[in-house]
Amino acid sequence: MDLGLQGKVALVAAASQGLGRAVAEELAMEGASLILCARGEEKLKAACDWIHQRTDSPVLGVPGDLSVAADVERIVREGLDRFGRIEILVTNTGGPPAGPFENLNRADWEDATRSLLTSVLDLTRLVLPGMKERSWGRILNITSIAAKQPVENLILSNSIRAAVTGFAKTLADEVAEHGITVNNIMPGYTATERVEDLARTLAKREDVEAADIKRRWESQIPMKRLGTPKEFAALAAFLVSERASYITGSSIAVDGGWISSLF
Repeated sequence: MDLGLQGKVALVAAASQGLGRAVAEELAMEGASLILCARGEEKLKAACDWIHQRTDSPVLGVPGDLSVAADVERIVREGLDRFGRIEILVTNTGGPPAGPFENLNRADWEDATRSLLTSVLDLTRLVLPGMKERSWGRILNITSIAAKQPVENLILSNSIRAAVTGFAKTLADEVAEHGITVNNIMPGYTATERVEDLARTLAKREDVEAADIKRRWESQIPMKRLGTPKEFAALAAFLVSERASYITGSSIAVDGGWISSLF
């Protein structure tokens, strides 16, 4: 299937590893040019080099912290300086700390809000005018199954990712007539560094092995296994493609059937 991504310019956030990198690789394989950002300069450069060498797609890496407004502005500016446009935006950040409400203070909530919500608002605000001028754009927010079905011990993610969902649905209605789609993609338990860290955190709290935590998750998933980043990236690439032009305002799970609700 030709997704119509050849020559499109995509900004993929937190793309040095995990789901962000998997999405970046998939888009590059479809012929898109990439602007990638992440906090770790060394890992980001390695990811950019690897993707360019294997796909021959142009890749620009811009280190930065998405919770800092000046960094977001610099990332977008350098991307526009290099490619002249940004047609696809994939927002993504690392997950906030695990823990129950009473273990989290005001600073924890402010940090999580800046990372998970404010970064999405800032990135969208900067790329949306160009998308409207071209009457074409794709905004895809990587959120979490926690936005639809709260996950134990993840009150920060459960709360703030739900806010991103509300923002995206409202924005989707506002910009649909301009040929711009806005969707959320909700990863379930996927074999990434973030999930490994979460397993270790829960294992320490419960005084068990991390492998025990992962087996518990797998038992809750109808497919009885964790997902892979590549499986996740396949849907992400479709949702930002020409082929997905009539899908907007949606939140779609890639979770092996974990979410139990009907809608």
